[in-house]
This record gives sequence, structure tokens and C-alpha cells, in this order.
Amino acid sequence: MKPFEIIATSAFGIESVTARELTNLGYEDIMTENGRVTFRGDFADIAKANVELRTADRVLIKLAEFRATTFEELFQGVYAVEWADILSPDAFIHVVGKSVKSTLFSVPDCQSITKKAIIEKLIEYYQTGDLKTFDAYSILWVEDTTSEVDFVNGFIETYGDPLGMKASWESTVNFINKEATKRTKIISDNAQWFEDHSPVDKRFKKEKVKGVSAKVITVSMLGGDCYPATPIGINLPNADWIRRDHGSKSVTIENITEAYDKASQGNGFNEEFIWSDAEREALAKYGFLTDNLHTDLHECLGHGSGKLLPDTESGALKAYDSTLEEARADLFGLYYLADPKLVELGLVPDGEAYKAEYYKYIMNGLMTQLVRIEAGKDVEEAHMRNRQLIARWAYENGKADNVIEYKKRDGKTYVVVNDYAKLRNLFGTLLAEVQRIKSEGDFAAGKKLVEDYGVKVDQTLHDEVLARYAKLNLAPYKGFVNPVMKEVRNDKGEVTDIVLDYTEGYADQMLRYSQDYSFLPSYND
Repeated sequence: MKPFEIIATSAFGIESVTARELTNLGYEDIMTENGRVTFRGDFADIAKANVELRTADRVLIKLAEFRATTFEELFQGVYAVEWADILSPDAFIHVVGKSVKSTLFSVPDCQSITKKAIIEKLIEYYQTGDLKTFDAYSILWVEDTTSEVDFVNGFIETYGDPLGMKASWESTVNFINKEATKRTKIISDNAQWFEDHSPVDKRFKKEKVKGVSAKVITVSMLGGDCYPATPIGINLPNADWIRRDHGSKSVTIENITEAYDKASQGNGFNEEFIWSDAEREALAKYGFLTDNLHTDLHECLGHGSGKLLPDTESGALKAYDSTLEEARADLFGLYYLADPKLVELGLVPDGEAYKAEYYKYIMNGLMTQLVRIEAGKDVEEAHMRNRQLIARWAYENGKADNVIEYKKRDGKTYVVVNDYAKLRNLFGTLLAEVQRIKSEGDFAAGKKLVEDYGVKVDQTLHDEVLARYAKLNLAPYKGFVNPVMKEVRNDKGEVTDIVLDYTEGYADQMLRYSQDYSFLPSYND
């Protein structure tokens, strides 16, 4: 490897002292300038200078020097740097800048251009299929916490693969909901408190929570595995080592949760399946708030909580990993929904609000999600297995205290929660066990937990639920159609606005996408 040009920065006036230190260390061809001393060396010399120099502020590598009078020249100059030669896949990139008598006077713009150039350079390697390059991109994406417009793009989730190896492509484009993000900021700012007070064994807790960022977003465009049925929250990246060393980024997609909430009003579902007016009134009063908070806690803290033991492989739970990971995040959110800390933080109005989400969750896990499964079938999808696992486990382990029970009225089965405080304790106990399984990579225990509680269906109850749901004439799944975005331009040709058109139907949209964006040849013209 050819030697680097190394710059040791120092306070003005003591450059000669720094130069003398370098001379004493055996370096030659030393050049002194205002505030810096330049010499040549390799990686070992960089380490040596960082350790031995007493008067230097920073030890930097000079990678390139070029003239740029436009942002395009700046981009091309940064892009031309061989970043892969100097940056490891898990490298952190932080851009700082100074402008001195420059036509490119906006430092934030220069920073943005520089970041873009680095990412574009990494995209070049991403095209090779090198997963290490995707790791590098994921770290950069996590570090971008200020952009008001963001995206998710990649082969990310493995829920559809029984082996948990083959991922589906998904994409969203979104922009921040500034008002609602105040809620998630409170949560992320207190991430260490939640981690410290978790009911899991301290061996499995993170000593220092890093890089937790969370926001509420409005999703404007969906693609791949997010379309037409979309998640209500996202926490990425999935790599445990990136979460541990660099943090994660979480979002709650509130325009989607709001759409679900509005679509459910007045459709007869609550009247058919909820036990009494008390539960219905609680859901009407608190349901939207607590549902979003559960998603916030699930995505922002749940997925990012805990740690693997040093000798535990990230894929140790194999086909059961996705279900158990979702269970862990759900349980984290459920447990803390009932914590007085949320009242203290102003996230819920009182200590009763959590009961709405508890009831809805247990009812869904034990009964109503069965409308999505054909008669005679078991539960296969990871999120559904997770919900049934939690609800069934809590029901079975709370029987002695009658925490949850099935009640009959007019020949119909209902779910009733009799003791919400004890239910919270059950959630905490199960959270501790699921975290232990994940942290230790206990495949046998994880398999037993999922198979015992998350898979098998009471077929008699299933038949009843399907029959009752059929009378409501409701679809078991809901989906969304992307808007057609039309540019509005002024007389100079500049874009001044975007008009959203929702008149295109799903089938027409899919046909248009296939025609306009397919990269495969068509033989049907």
C-alpha cells in the first residue's frame, strides 16, 4: 500500500512543536503550515501518531484535493475518491465542512452533496451483490436522522421463507410527520431508562443504548412486499451487530394506522366480537392512541432492545427467529404501555388507557385474526404466530388466577380480560423468557414456545369466527393504492407543487407499472 499524506492539526502558534515531535519520532519530509503539520506514512504511522503526539489535535488522512466551483464538481471530486480502499464495511461516515471565501458558501449543502457522493460510490459496489456493501449502506442510512424525506429499499425481510434466509424486496418513500414525531422523540430520548427497567435478566440488557432514532411518518409511495398491504411500523436494519454498534431507525406509519382506524368504524366488527360496551368505549376513547404507542414502542425500542451473548450466532433460532423477534418487540411494547412512566412522560392521559390495547391484542391473538386463515389450516405467518403465541401463553399461564377467559353469550364466544395488572405481569415474564431464548440462541426452547402456542388452531372456534365474520361482508386484509403524482410547473419549468390523484384503480396501476417500469422483455405486444 502506498503511503498516505497525513495531516496532524494543532493550535495556531505551536505547529513547530508538533513538527519537532514528529522529527523525534523518526519522520522526514515534514511540512509545516498554519494550524497543521503534514508528513507521510501508513496505517501503523497513523496509529503511532495518535498515541505519541502530545500537541496535535487530530490526525487526518488527506485522500484528495481538487477545485470545485459548482456542486456538480464537488460531487464528482468526492465520487472519484476510492472510498472502498479506506472505509471498512462497518465504517461510520461523519461529514464536517468549512467555507472560507468560497462560492459554495452553504456548508449544509456541501455536506449533503458529499454524503450523496459517498453513497453513490457505495451503490456501485452494491450492484455487485456484496452484502458487506449493503451493511455499509445500512450504517450510513441509520446515521441519517435529519432528512425530512426518507426511504426504505432493499431485500430486507425474510418472513416468507421458512428457513429465514431468502428476503423479499420492499420499498417505501415517506416524509416526516413533525407533530406526531414529538411523541416518538420522547420515547427515543428515554431509551436507556426503558432498557434499564426492562424485566429481562441484566445479562441480556444493553449497557449503553446507541443510536435509537424514531419518527412518525406519512408514507407516500409503496413498493414490493410493502404493496398493496403495508406494515404499520418499521425498524431497521435487521443486522444485530449494526443495532448493537450503530443503532437503528424506527418509524410508525401513522397515515396507514389512521386509515385502518377510520375504515373499522361502523363496520359492525366491534359489535360482533367485543364483549361489552365497557371495552368498546375504552377502544373508542383510547384505541387509536394506544395502538400507535404500541407500534412506537415495538419499533423504536422493542426491536432495538437487548443483546446477544458473545458466543450466540444471529441466526441461531432459524425458522423460528422471525416469530420470536416479533414476539419480543410486541411484548416490550405491551409491558411498557401499562407503566406509570408513560403517564409521567405525557404519552398517555391516565393509567387506564393501556387496557384498550391489552383487550384488543388478546382478542385478536386468541380469536379475530383467525379470519385470515382458511378453515382447517394452522397459523403460518410470523406476525400472526407471534400474536397467537403471546395471547395463548398468557391465557394458559393465567388460568389459575382467571386472568383471561372465554365467555359464551347467545351461542357466541367472546374473550374477556378479568385482571389487567396480572396480565401485564404475564407479559413481563414472557418477555424475559423470549429475550433469554434470543440472547442465548436457545433453539429448542424457541421451537417449543412457538409450536406449543403459536401454530395450532382450535378448529371449532375457528369455524365459529369464520361464520360470524362472513356475515359482516368484510375482507380479511386491507390494502392501499399508490397515488399518481402529477407535477405542477411554473412558466420557468420549475416544479412548484405535486398534485395527488387517487382515481387509478389497483389493477390499472399494476398494469401501468408493468408496462412502464418492467426491465424484462415483453413478448405479448
